[in-house]
Amino acid sequence: MVLDMTTLLINDKATICNANVKNDELWINRKELEQTTGWSIKPEGFCQGNTCIPYPKTDTENFVQGSEVNVSSFWTLMDKPILHDESGETWMLGTSHKERLSTLNSLQAPNFSLPDLEGKKHMLSDYKGKRVFLTTWSSW
Repeated sequence: MVLDMTTLLINDKATICNANVKNDELWINRKELEQTTGWSIKPEGFCQGNTCIPYPKTDTENFVQGSEVNVSSFWTLMDKPILHDESGETWMLGTSHKERLSTLNSLQAPNFSLPDLEGKKHMLSDYKGKRVFLTTWSSW
């Protein structure tokens, strides 16, 4: 099923792209792969900067077919979760458990910004080196 408006959620960002969903797998164009994830296809495999992850050459058709890349197979190869809604219109490309564990073990909160009651934005990094008390609440 070819979808003109597929939403990819990756690294806290939402991106719209064209996609092809085949057998519950997400296929996108090579250029869109690089634009949305930062990964590109090279002879060495999937590459981002100086890091390349080879894919099994005996199973090439499961990863690359012409100008399309199977994001589902690639993300699984990296041991990262990939989820989608029932219609296949929204896909979440998650981070690996090793990356999440490393962040948790660092005891460093991710940087974020929130407005105060007057609407002025404050970033957590503005308070670096100072003691900060964070609390959250949810009504559900």
